[in-house]
Amino acid sequence: MSEPIESTERLTLPPADERRRRLLYAAVAATAGLGGAGLAWWKYAAPGGAEPVAPSLWTRKFNTPAGAVLDLQAFRGKPLVLNFWATWCPPCVEEMPSLDRFYRENSAKSWQVLGLAIDRQSSVRRFLTEYPVAYPIAMAEVEGSELGQSLGNLSGGLPFTVVIGADGSVLQRKIGRLASGDFQAWAAL
Repeated sequence: MSEPIESTERLTLPPADERRRRLLYAAVAATAGLGGAGLAWWKYAAPGGAEPVAPSLWTRKFNTPAGAVLDLQAFRGKPLVLNFWATWCPPCVEEMPSLDRFYRENSAKSWQVLGLAIDRQSSVRRFLTEYPVAYPIAMAEVEGSELGQSLGNLSGGLPFTVVIGADGSVLQRKIGRLASGDFQAWAAL
């Protein structure tokens, strides 16, 4: 039996074929990247308010940190900023004064803000004693994570904010800390 012959030569393509192959790979990668970015923009931007929230959203009830029951039906028919947060989430805590200011400045214009805490009730009560806000807070706990996913937060990240129009359509979704431009855009709606 003969031994295999080892070769130190590499198979190389002519320069024009190598260039075409690299351009083809780059084009495929760019197309995939643009397609993914376009899909994410379409899904999370909710342009034109065309995507309604599920009617079951308005049937949900949550406890407040004080133990009262908060019925989401009470928020139906007016624009709503629904903010998922936790006391252990630094960006959540950092954006709360801005959410509070937006609520105070725009509640007379029918804007509502609701903070849904993905946290323990005792932690939220203690936190709100030290850092009170004017807008309502409810205890979403595990159900809040499921609700966030149904509203488009597939990663489960916090903070997560959904802006719902008076007609019940999703106007904006955002994972991460809100910026001043977000509040200005909402006030202009």
